[in-house]
Amino acid sequence: MDKIRLIEAYPGIIADQLINNQIDIGLVPVAIIPKLSKALLITDYCIGTEGEVASVAIFSEVPLEEVKIVMLDYQSRTSINLAKILLKEYWHLNVKFVNASADYLDEIKGTTAGVVIGDRALEQQKKSKYVYDLGAAWKAHTGLPFVFAAWVANKTIDNNFIDAFNRANAYGVNHIEEVLESVEYEHYDLRKYYTQNLSYQFTDDKRKGLDLFLQKLANIQ
Repeated sequence: MDKIRLIEAYPGIIADQLINNQIDIGLVPVAIIPKLSKALLITDYCIGTEGEVASVAIFSEVPLEEVKIVMLDYQSRTSINLAKILLKEYWHLNVKFVNASADYLDEIKGTTAGVVIGDRALEQQKKSKYVYDLGAAWKAHTGLPFVFAAWVANKTIDNNFIDAFNRANAYGVNHIEEVLESVEYEHYDLRKYYTQNLSYQFTDDKRKGLDLFLQKLANIQ
């Protein structure tokens, strides 16, 4: 901790700070990797999923094939691009995409669906009739896990720091039970979320999944 200045913000804000060289390392949506002149993935850990992720989904009142408009969560580039890829390639649907404002959840009704991420997605699970989990859909479509965010540096980082930082990540992942003791959340089972929905090791299969996503991302932009 004495070697860093910690900044906490929405993924999209951290991404902009990394792109603009305001920070050196960020846990950022992987969709920004092509926007960096230099992108170094520096740890053995990430925010990924082997299937159902729960906190990233398309929510609607009607079956997906009846949806005409999809509101896009403003907080994460990766999630909205993943939704675009899956709607085209996996569900074979042609919908209109609308960039959402902060209070767009009330607009998820009728034939308007929404991509929602994070805490709000976990809460939306109980509100929407139809939930299309994007982690599960990606696994069904590709057979690979998905990486939503990774520790990315925009410059060369000292190897001694990387080693210490990697060990710090490992410590956190190995002490999830202590985290669970300190938080209460009524909308979703956090033990399931932290230990089953999310997967943290940056495995070879996750790297393959990330590479495939970045290939597909290039084709939709």
